[in-house]
Amino acid sequence: MRALLVLIFACSAFAGMAHAGDLTVSVRDTGGRPVRDAVVTVRPDSGVPSGPIRFSWPLRVVQQNVQFQPYVLIAPVGGTVAFPNLDRVRHHVYSFSRGNRFEIELFGQDQTRTHTFAATGVAALGCNIHDQMLAYVKVVDTPYAGKTDAAGDVTIAGIPAGAARLMVWHPQLNVRGNESAYVLTIGTGPGRQTMTGDFSARAAVR
Repeated sequence: MRALLVLIFACSAFAGMAHAGDLTVSVRDTGGRPVRDAVVTVRPDSGVPSGPIRFSWPLRVVQQNVQFQPYVLIAPVGGTVAFPNLDRVRHHVYSFSRGNRFEIELFGQDQTRTHTFAATGVAALGCNIHDQMLAYVKVVDTPYAGKTDAAGDVTIAGIPAGAARLMVWHPQLNVRGNESAYVLTIGTGPGRQTMTGDFSARAAVR
């Protein structure tokens, strides 16, 4: 089924901010309901700052109550993600995703293993022991990134003004690669964009 995508963008100038703008993106399904854990990235045409990308959240996927937490983690390319096991049972973490294949063999309670993600893209995580465990690491090459909260909103701050490319990814977004791209112009003040799409796709499996 082809996705229905509606893009609404409004940006107004804000006095005192000459070189950067903040963008709030609201993600909704076709019924108007908020979509949580959608990854939003912005890549300005002028480029991104040089050097390592650092985010404010921990690069960590915890195994607890026989689940991965969080369900979606955004990690920078070249970033090392920790996988602490807080369960009493052992876990065997793996991904067979193209470009992000790896395997962390059995490790037990209060042990932590790590993996460095060298390529952009998506790693769908599973546990070789517990089939119900599923999570995603979205590996990005821009510092202008975030994921939507329970209200379906995310704000990305300090984006350079000018033309940019916006990407919205979610494991159940019913488009090729589970990701949609838009071209937009970032103003020198706060802006808001609403993306409405078909999120009926089956989540990517391992």
